[in-house]
Amino acid sequence: MARYGFVVDLKRCYGCYSCQVACKAANNTPMGIDWAWCRPSETGKYPSATRQMIPLLCQQCANPPCMEVCPTGATTQDENGIVHVDPDKCMGCKYCIMACPYGARQTVSGWKTYFPDAEGDLDPFEAYAKKEWEKTWGYGVATKCDFCHDRRAEGKLPACVEACPAKARYFGDLDDPTSEVSVLIRRERGFQLNPELGTDPSCYYLPPR
Repeated sequence: MARYGFVVDLKRCYGCYSCQVACKAANNTPMGIDWAWCRPSETGKYPSATRQMIPLLCQQCANPPCMEVCPTGATTQDENGIVHVDPDKCMGCKYCIMACPYGARQTVSGWKTYFPDAEGDLDPFEAYAKKEWEKTWGYGVATKCDFCHDRRAEGKLPACVEACPAKARYFGDLDDPTSEVSVLIRRERGFQLNPELGTDPSCYYLPPR
């Protein structure tokens, strides 16, 4: 079986937030909920300081701490290494949210509109997103990125990969030494976030400039 993973090229990412917007559109996430997001970081000191955007998402750890603490079995890991949440089994205890060292899990207590000052009903686009969110997730349960499971079932790439205008994101099989992601990791010295935690993330980053 393949172990799916991401490679993010920090040399290419210029922080346009296309990945974040594409993820929201594909997954109908409410306001304030981002399964993919960009975090600004800064290294060095003036006048040689460097600002770098760090795109983040669920790291799909090979040893996921979120799954270890789940008391109901709502968190599972499939044969491709992707960690999933079953909203029908989740009791909303938030243990997994606290256990995740990457801040990848979130919960929604209720729908918050993007236009709180607007009068009347939600506009058609937001009304559709609200309906789809409630149909899939509802409220009070843990939610997270699943590498666009539904899109991959249709033979498509994850939405954030497809939307990236800088071609900074790559998706593929980490277990295949000839795959693009594996070659990039070896050739460009790809690294994981917080490897000392022993979670073995499936997301790798290529060094910035």
